[in-house]
Amino acid sequence: MITGGIDSSRIQAMIAQLKAHATKPDLQPPVIATEPAAVPKADFQDALRKSLDAVNASQVEADGMSKRFAMGDDSVSLSDVMIAQQKASINFQGTLQVRNKLVSAYHDIMNMQV
Repeated sequence: MITGGIDSSRIQAMIAQLKAHATKPDLQPPVIATEPAAVPKADFQDALRKSLDAVNASQVEADGMSKRFAMGDDSVSLSDVMIAQQKASINFQGTLQVRNKLVSAYHDIMNMQV
């Protein structure tokens, strides 16, 4: 009997092969890691610097686009300028919120009694 281009004898052979493989014991012992894998260190300073650089880059890009639009560059549309300015504004507002949370956490820590 042929089912979808594969006959039943071939299916039976595949099943037998899978059963034989399942009952065969593993010849290699499991590998046990003696040392933890080297995980790249997440440095707060680097993360903060990268974030601030990204915010600065978006503001510089928005400023450059608005200057090019004001000078009459036809390759820059008003919608592109507005979108770039909104992205820069959202990035900056996010940065301000992070700064406010950090300052608040600093004040909370400094006001703790030892």
